Amino acid sequence: MTIDTTASPDAPTAPHGTPGARALAAALEQFDAAAAYLGLDPGLRDVLRVPQREFVVRFPVKLDDGSVRVHTGYRVQHNVSRGPAKGGLRYHPQVDLDDVRALAMWMTWKCALVDVPFGGAKGGVSCDPRTMSPKELEAVTRRFATEIEPIIGPDSDIPAPDAGTTAQVMAWIMDTVSMHRGYSVPGVVTGKPVSIGGSAGRADATGQGIVYTIEHAARRLGFGLDGATVAVQGFGNVGEAAARLLHEAGARVVAITDVGGGVMSADGLDVAALGRRFAELGSVAGAPDTEPIDNETLFGLEVDVLVLAALEGQVTAANAGRVRARILAEGANGPTDPSADPILHAAGVSVIPDILCNAGGVIVSYFEWAQNRAALAWTREEVNGRLRSQILSAADAVWQRAAAERIPPRLAAHAIAVERVADATRLRGLYP
Repeated sequence: MTIDTTASPDAPTAPHGTPGARALAAALEQFDAAAAYLGLDPGLRDVLRVPQREFVVRFPVKLDDGSVRVHTGYRVQHNVSRGPAKGGLRYHPQVDLDDVRALAMWMTWKCALVDVPFGGAKGGVSCDPRTMSPKELEAVTRRFATEIEPIIGPDSDIPAPDAGTTAQVMAWIMDTVSMHRGYSVPGVVTGKPVSIGGSAGRADATGQGIVYTIEHAARRLGFGLDGATVAVQGFGNVGEAAARLLHEAGARVVAITDVGGGVMSADGLDVAALGRRFAELGSVAGAPDTEPIDNETLFGLEVDVLVLAALEGQVTAANAGRVRARILAEGANGPTDPSADPILHAAGVSVIPDILCNAGGVIVSYFEWAQNRAALAWTREEVNGRLRSQILSAADAVWQRAAAERIPPRLAAHAIAVERVADATRLRGLYP
């Protein structure tokens, strides 16, 4: 186990060969653009550009066949000037330190933009949960929770689900920490099952926030969701919820891709049936009465809305010219490489930046944390009403600033967020 509490300024300069390194390069480029636009003091820029704390653990887990596998896990706390660290835990083969650094930085800006009292963190384990039995998944989770327990807690760092993790994984983490401390600690994670302190509406929160921000952007462009055509990349927790809720709002979902392939139908897909198929088979590919489609073809569809709900770095300078959607909604973190932004802007594509578009998850995580601390439980209607109000307040701020200062929405979003974190850092000062 190693812990680095100084986060050397040399840390975020890895080569761009891995997906994680490319994600980190994109996150830093976005921050540098906002810092330059705001004219941040160089010293303050150096503080905000690097993670405050990085935790790397390696731990053995016994598999069902009796063999032992050593896993590597990470937890990065980028900045806690505005409150406890907050961010998901990702189980995915491409998880590495650079990937988690990038995601933690994006979480800092996301929390600040939507004005929840958290700093940014992220974590994960380099593994493929699709190849693990439930027993192996629980063993990995409980051992990882034990390793990172010294730095997580309701007042310090609150994990949540992300790619490859679920409410059940959060339940195991909560139980592990609670067993070690001798009493129940529901606020140590969010995204738990409702029966053990989770919030109503949390499972769909990211997807619901995506729908609210798409509705808001569509109104600005003069159209509504009823009858609008939608393509969705990614059909995990976020993509499935976004597709289902957009369909329920009257949109026509014409194409969906996932890790195993994709399907399309100009007449509209049966999203509920595809959700059941995905839950059973792990992919929508080959569904009856559909045509196959891949990601690159999906990106080029002439639709009203393209939702990116997979992983980072999907739209780049190489394929951005193919995008013909009126709105590109970034349901994933960092799905658009900075090199693609000028191309999309020139083509008239309205991009809803990720730190706004997918912030529904952290907003409702904040609600869950607040309910746990007050021993209260809100209804789904209360949660969604509060979510809509908070995310659309941030959306108004982004679009108004973009229009007033004649800058792209992504720069406007990052400028607002970086300003807030910088202000908190200045007010707190430097501890001697």
